[in-house]
Amino acid sequence: MRLSILTLCVAFSTSFATIPEAVPTSSVPAAAAEAGKDVVHQLNNAFAKVFETMAPSVVIIEISKKNEISETSPLDDLFFQGPPDENNPRRNPGATRPVQSEGSGFIVRPDGYIFTNFHVIEDADKIDVKLRDGRDFPARVVGTDEKTDIAVIKIDAKDLPVVQLGDSDAVRVGQFAFAIGAPFRLDYTFTYGVISGKGRSRLLQTGGYSISDYLQTDASINPGNSGGPLCDIDGKVIGMNTLINGMNRGLGFAIPINMAKEIGTELVAGHKIMRPWLGIRIETLGDDPTIRDLFKGADKGVVVRTIEADAPASKSDLRPFDLITQLDGTPIETDSQLQHEILKKKIGQNVELSVWRKGQTVKVPIKTGELPNEISRASNESDRPVQPGQSRDGGIGKFGLQVQELTDDVAKRLKLSVQHGVVVTDVEDNSIAAAQDIQREDVITEVDGKPVTNLQSFREALNKADPKRGVLLYLDRKSTKTFAVLKAGG
Repeated sequence: MRLSILTLCVAFSTSFATIPEAVPTSSVPAAAAEAGKDVVHQLNNAFAKVFETMAPSVVIIEISKKNEISETSPLDDLFFQGPPDENNPRRNPGATRPVQSEGSGFIVRPDGYIFTNFHVIEDADKIDVKLRDGRDFPARVVGTDEKTDIAVIKIDAKDLPVVQLGDSDAVRVGQFAFAIGAPFRLDYTFTYGVISGKGRSRLLQTGGYSISDYLQTDASINPGNSGGPLCDIDGKVIGMNTLINGMNRGLGFAIPINMAKEIGTELVAGHKIMRPWLGIRIETLGDDPTIRDLFKGADKGVVVRTIEADAPASKSDLRPFDLITQLDGTPIETDSQLQHEILKKKIGQNVELSVWRKGQTVKVPIKTGELPNEISRASNESDRPVQPGQSRDGGIGKFGLQVQELTDDVAKRLKLSVQHGVVVTDVEDNSIAAAQDIQREDVITEVDGKPVTNLQSFREALNKADPKRGVLLYLDRKSTKTFAVLKAGG
């Protein structure tokens, strides 16, 4: 048996020995292969050139805040602080000590003006700027604009290398993009990717007011990159890196440089950034499918969700649930488009809205006001809140809503300006009403366009409404006007 196996192995060995050795062949001609290498080398040189061009104009910004409680990380203990030691004050958790953080920026003028993010230098007691050539300078804040997250700082220096600003409007999805900054305190890190998208809005909202339409890139952006430049293949700045989403999971965003330049120029000139507004919270028709069926006959526009108290719109005939279709004759299809059209206007300018309301088009004139720094939200907290269950007749069980009649005494006690309606005394958790953000002390003034004068009229209007289609409630929330749609099975 052993002899048979040995004979078989020898036979296999002999067979393999007779197979000719494979010679690698290429389907790509040698000339084409060399040309391909040349293209790669050219691209390689182009990438390196972007960094060499941009890096001297990029700065690392270190800020410190005094008298703050900083939480230490286990990694800090492991890598930076050494073994436990009672004489080492850095190892006392919750100890009051200066907090340091790092960001990036880029020089836009040779006399030391630098663009960065507002959140990079926010509340800083001390700002230090480090240049590529190793020099350090103290910096001061020239101006900030929180709503766009843009800031300008200045160092006392001359003849500094400055960036070239590109045109963010001309940026195309798919083109190369390069980020330079200091992620995780690793100074002058260079990453590349492509422009993944344009016009990304509602990523950062201040008081419900979204201003920037961000560039999206898959170039790696991490904490410390904020405020640094996003460049194109020519080394021109097309955006300011900001707003990390997903922590380096292919989602990075940048403020378009055209907006940063516009705001930054005003800040350098010492001007206060003032913007017009109407004082409305809006959404694109179709964003909320629960209300889409209530707009039959209209296919495009922007729904007025809320009218702020004492805002310009509150002094007009505009109403919640109106559908804005035009602004001064310009068709309006999305909420971001309407906001951008308003931003083009001047404060105090008269504008005319075309509004679709109950199947008819209505013209609503409004005079723009100045966007306040803080947009106060209506609060339903009062000194003597209404007590749930005060009126057994006011229980609307299928919607999870409890109401009582709005009397003069109740209106006075709750400091309500509205005189007629029913006041919400309780909202059941996980109910249809709770899902629509109806809150205690909201005053329901209309049901499907029918005025509510007392508890009886409210119940009669509800009985006539179609909960499968959706019941439209108009709400007064401490003079802020809004609406809710109660839909059975919603």
